[in-house]
Amino acid sequence: MKTTSTPRLTRSWFVRTIAEFESASDDQVLAELVRGSLFPILQSQRDAWLAELPFLRRALTGHTGMVYLEFAIPRMGHRVDAVVLINGIVLAIEFKIDAREYFLSDVDQVYDYAIDLKYFHEASHNLSVVPILVASRAKTRFFLLAPHARVSGLCQPICTNAEDLAATINCVISKLPAECVDPATWEASRYCPTPTIVEAARALYAGHGVADISRNDAGAINLSETSEQLVRIIETSKSLGQKAICFVTGVPGAGKTLVGLNIATKYNDPKSELHSVFLSGNGPLVAILREALARDTIQRERVKGNRLRKGDAMARVKAFIQNVHHFRDECLLDQSRPPVDHVALFDEAQRAWDQEQTALFMRRKKGVTGFNVSEPEFLISCMDRRNDWAVIVCLVGGGQEINTGEAGIGEWIEAVQRAFGEWHLYISPALTDSEYGAGKLLEAIRNRANVHYLQELHLGVSMRSFRAEKVSAFVKMVLDFEITRARDLLQEFEGRYPIVLTRNLDLARQWLRDQASGNERFGIVVSSQAERLKPYAIDVRTPVNPVKWFLDGKDDVRSSYYLEDVATEFHVQGLELDWVCVSWDGDFRYNEHGWQHLSFRGTKWQRINKASRKNYLKNAYRVLLTRARQGMVIFIPEGSSTDPTRHPSYYDSTFAYLRSIGLREL
Repeated sequence: MKTTSTPRLTRSWFVRTIAEFESASDDQVLAELVRGSLFPILQSQRDAWLAELPFLRRALTGHTGMVYLEFAIPRMGHRVDAVVLINGIVLAIEFKIDAREYFLSDVDQVYDYAIDLKYFHEASHNLSVVPILVASRAKTRFFLLAPHARVSGLCQPICTNAEDLAATINCVISKLPAECVDPATWEASRYCPTPTIVEAARALYAGHGVADISRNDAGAINLSETSEQLVRIIETSKSLGQKAICFVTGVPGAGKTLVGLNIATKYNDPKSELHSVFLSGNGPLVAILREALARDTIQRERVKGNRLRKGDAMARVKAFIQNVHHFRDECLLDQSRPPVDHVALFDEAQRAWDQEQTALFMRRKKGVTGFNVSEPEFLISCMDRRNDWAVIVCLVGGGQEINTGEAGIGEWIEAVQRAFGEWHLYISPALTDSEYGAGKLLEAIRNRANVHYLQELHLGVSMRSFRAEKVSAFVKMVLDFEITRARDLLQEFEGRYPIVLTRNLDLARQWLRDQASGNERFGIVVSSQAERLKPYAIDVRTPVNPVKWFLDGKDDVRSSYYLEDVATEFHVQGLELDWVCVSWDGDFRYNEHGWQHLSFRGTKWQRINKASRKNYLKNAYRVLLTRARQGMVIFIPEGSSTDPTRHPSYYDSTFAYLRSIGLREL
């Protein structure tokens, strides 16, 4: 086979010019594809490659450019069959050999690949990107080269068959403007994805590093830097026989959970001294991640030709991701035995229970009386049982406490100060900010030995909203009535990240459907206190299955796509969707004096007077308003003058306040 000096893109298993690809035999291409694979190739995969290669050769005859076969999309854990670069036009081509129909799931699949390239591959940002689905034996389908409604340079999917592929590519190349692109520069360009937490967990569990699936631009502390700092602390603690607790802070969506999962996957060998465990008290998050990883494990084993039972796959995952309460209960069984893990990563550590809530739970649910320590103090004591070394990593979100008895991060610091004097503290400087509620405690430990402040432990920019990194700051300003600053910030990102208002839920639903492309996920979220949205078929008391809601497809009525079941702050905290409808009820109302906090009891709204419960409700809306990666619609009903529980005045002032900030009405 003719060789070339062009640098080879490690994301593809086969990279050649079109001329080199045309002159290579099937056996030569196949050999290179097999060498690129990390696992044995099944006969069915070989047959698929051998079938698609002649189709692609014929289709590319007469063109000049580059061919990339099996191009990796780490964020999604998949590979595009072929990416072709001609005249600066990027063609993402997916083959379905012997398929006689253009299935919607296949169309969405190739659309997702093209969207990923357009959004996250820097050299493709300003190029035309065209997704092409080839159902080899399907009927001819005529097409119009249609642009994406929002994203410049991204085309809507084209469906074609094997015989028409050449004509399709010729048509596309003739109609799109040519760009002068150096293939070596395109190949070497950064791939800077921002995966959802589910995508990230799948990629990490499959063996990708955090650098493969996260941004690495200069605009934010890189997730790799934070992970590397934690690795240094872990290895130092091991070598010196020390015990340490680390506090990693970050704005909503900054990647705190991703950092924890990265460390947990790095040290997930149960036979290793560095074995770690990822712990979370967020039940829906644990269930969703476990299910996603189990499904992904079964699929990856199937590709290798192995059959794996669901129970066996789930058993593997459960050792990696655990509910913090199960970890706690295991430590209660034998209070002298240390955990097997040297490293424990506590997600959403600020939500651990205070002493009163812990004691109440122990008495009611476990039959344990006289429990006199908080959950943070008990969890630290469990790791302190180790007589060699231990590291606790607390992943901390500011303003995220949403339930009764959540102690906040201050209780962790108090517990260390009160009972664990030899432990080293590694602290993010941002922990002094008011939203974390730990300022006074940090001042009290200022002169304590072994306290280290490390800038790398703070993630200050949201990775969730990759189109507008400042959405979390905007939401904070809206909730804190910093109107001028909120207006200014909105103007910075409203072209990239739309936030719109409506009084009509049907319009909100249609807006979500219109915005989403491919498998971009959308859904309706609502406060758990939103009791008077029932007339709109939004009932917070109807239990939603978060696993089905977040993971299942467009054909499942229980999924978020159907826009029937709604998720509350308890279901979505720590997770995200691409497009969100936030349904706003009368539980959190604006007036000229500030926010009113109410709870619906029986037949009427009652004021919430307890400061902590007010804070939980405000934080609930903070969570809801920071779930969307690409944009959101806020639905505020008009209410009804004939229904005293839904009087228009309960809603109009909130709508007017948000409108005054500059949010556009549909």
